[in-house]
Amino acid sequence: MVSLAWTPEYELVLPVGHRFPMEKYGLIPEQLIYEGTIRDNQVYYPGLVSDEILLLTHCADYVRRFQSGELTAAEIRRSGFPWSQELVKREYLITSGTIEAMKRAQQDRIAFNGAGGTHHAFRDAGEGFCLFNDFAVAANYWLSLYPNQRILIVDLDVHQGNGTASILNQESRVFTFSMHGRNNFPHRKEHSSLDIALENGIENHDYLTLLERNLDRVMHDFLPDQMLYLAGVDVLKTDRLGKLGLSREGCRERDSMVFQFALKARIPVTVSLGGGYSTKVIDIVEAHCNTIRVASSLFF
Repeated sequence: MVSLAWTPEYELVLPVGHRFPMEKYGLIPEQLIYEGTIRDNQVYYPGLVSDEILLLTHCADYVRRFQSGELTAAEIRRSGFPWSQELVKREYLITSGTIEAMKRAQQDRIAFNGAGGTHHAFRDAGEGFCLFNDFAVAANYWLSLYPNQRILIVDLDVHQGNGTASILNQESRVFTFSMHGRNNFPHRKEHSSLDIALENGIENHDYLTLLERNLDRVMHDFLPDQMLYLAGVDVLKTDRLGKLGLSREGCRERDSMVFQFALKARIPVTVSLGGGYSTKVIDIVEAHCNTIRVASSLFF
């Protein structure tokens, strides 16, 4: 059955006027339970990731200063979030949620973190609403346990996974595949194992054709044992920041394609839901719920 990491702490209380849509985090499990896609017992509450695991990826000085509120004003602006003890706890929970989902995916073939996808966080700095890089932390932790495995990160958020690419660029056991808007944040891109830069306004057919062609090649050449999938829904035409042109159905087809590749290869999939900034919160919630609905129909 589909399992979903979620905790009320994902819904951080932010200053009035802050543009990050925190309310989606509570609405997603509520909708899925209400409609019967998942039951209450499929939602689990992650603990706090240990510093020992974090330090496999992040610099000790950065972790210490983030914990204690010693980040500079410039670092706080770069992160996008005002610092608070609640923020620290949230980031520890989010990172743990992805690790826990990865463990659960070994038995269930797929598992979800209801937040995560914090792919702009670097080894020694936060950026773009990302403080710890949950995929990089999960990948490095997993490889510390299973050094002979190979991990494919499929990042389909509209923004390039620059932090993930930077952290893992010397790790041959991880392949980072990012399909993102050419003209979108971050303006200075890092080098993933494979970057596909998309022009503004690309629509369903062209997007899905590119995805299928490149994912097929990566799966064939890299032969992963695990997949980490960042299923951002800021690729939607309705997104305020995305600049792409996918419909909600196109986004659903994207998720189905990724999951079917994983099923064909018989590899577990760990999913973080990632970004979404549509004007209407229903567009964000429905697109995220579709990712879990598709998984439920294909895997169970």
